Amino acid sequence: MVEMKVQGLFYDSETNQSIVVLKDEATGRTLPIWVGLFEANAITMGIEHTWTPRPMTHDLMKNIIEGMNANVRQIAVNDLRSNTFYAVISLEVEGRLVEIDSRPSDAIALAIRAKAPIYVAEKVLESAGQIEQKAKKEVSDKWIDELFDKLKPEDFKTEM
Repeated sequence: MVEMKVQGLFYDSETNQSIVVLKDEATGRTLPIWVGLFEANAITMGIEHTWTPRPMTHDLMKNIIEGMNANVRQIAVNDLRSNTFYAVISLEVEGRLVEIDSRPSDAIALAIRAKAPIYVAEKVLESAGQIEQKAKKEVSDKWIDELFDKLKPEDFKTEM
């Protein structure tokens, strides 16, 4: 399992859906997951720490878990089958671990509220993950680097 953070939410105008992007900060790998409008809104509210006067569904889930003296240990996006992502919410209840099947979007929204880590299975990253391209120097800029390497301080003296 690889720990990831929510990098952001984006809107895909072709599918009219939102995409939550998870990122492994150590390697730069990302995982885009398409989510529905309501789930995207719940994730955004959690990221921005925006709360409604009455608890929304994911706030209610967090309140129920805490009310039962349990906590969200972690969530994991653990499978990808037929272009559908699967997730598990791991709860610690009276010293034992309970795993609950979940949609990734709901698990992520809950993890944000519970300040729980988000993990993704390596096999999911291998199937659907993307590698963030690092900015590379343009080949055409190489001559500039070579020029600066050859310059000496006396090359900058001006005569008056």
